[in-house]
Amino acid sequence: MEFAGEEDAFAAREARAAAAGVETVAPGLAVADAVDAERVRGLAYTRTAGDLLGLADADPRSARAVVEAASLGRDRDGTVAVRARVARDSAAVSTAETERECGAALVDRGFAVDLDDPDHVLRVLFAGDVCLVGWVVAESVRDFSTRRPTDRPFFQPGSMAPMDARAYANLAGAGPGRRLLDPMCGTGGVLIEAGLVGSDVLGNDAQPKMVRGARENLAHYLGDGGVDREVVRGDATALGVRDDAVDGVVFDAPYGRQSKIAGHGLDDLVGDALAEAARVAPRAVVIADRSWREEARDAGWAVTDAFERRVHRSLVRHVLVLERD
Repeated sequence: MEFAGEEDAFAAREARAAAAGVETVAPGLAVADAVDAERVRGLAYTRTAGDLLGLADADPRSARAVVEAASLGRDRDGTVAVRARVARDSAAVSTAETERECGAALVDRGFAVDLDDPDHVLRVLFAGDVCLVGWVVAESVRDFSTRRPTDRPFFQPGSMAPMDARAYANLAGAGPGRRLLDPMCGTGGVLIEAGLVGSDVLGNDAQPKMVRGARENLAHYLGDGGVDREVVRGDATALGVRDDAVDGVVFDAPYGRQSKIAGHGLDDLVGDALAEAARVAPRAVVIADRSWREEARDAGWAVTDAFERRVHRSLVRHVLVLERD
């Protein structure tokens, strides 16, 4: 698996939505078992996944040796292309030479090369002193720039980037047959991304203009997507849904220790929202400008993963992945 971004631990955790046994082996690269190719398409921080042919030293001749020795497992009537990449500029190796060497090895083994529209792509990935060689079986859909917050029908400053919203939805278990809730949905960014990977979505917000705006955004992006969607006005600490009504909860907690929202102090608001989330779902993801670990535990959650993600110099997002005790 080939990661995007600079945070391997976070990318690996999201990749578990599509694979088992994810293990980082070098900067930006991981191996895994039982990869679900369709789920890979919906990942934010994984670029590609492939059938691993072998690991080698980080040089073109070693990569070629893997190709020469491997059981290739592909139809020899199909065309191939080799694509080599160095992750994060972490290895001093020529990708052009690698593509020539591995391409020649494939030709020697009976394959026809088509650089423009191949039937199969052999990916050669370098990082540090490691090389991974494998056939690409899935690529994530990198269309996040088409949903920039400023381009949505309804926009408010501070909206989360679509790539991050997708990752948080995946951490909460988004996917076909799942229902995801954002109890502080704002403009609906997390709901959009959850819906695009097949989840039914439910949004809640205390502000009428956010409810109207989120509905407009969801209609724009999910109109014919075949998923159920609903956005209601309500209090995140007293949701109008039954126990265990959803499969996962994601919310971006209000920032600023002195904030007051809908009559709640921030500590009470987030603490009570965490407790309400534990009533309606077995899993949650909370994003905030500080860690709410203690409050999450008090609300009945076990913290399975915690990340600190730098947005810019003055803002670090604390991310908690929670499972109900």
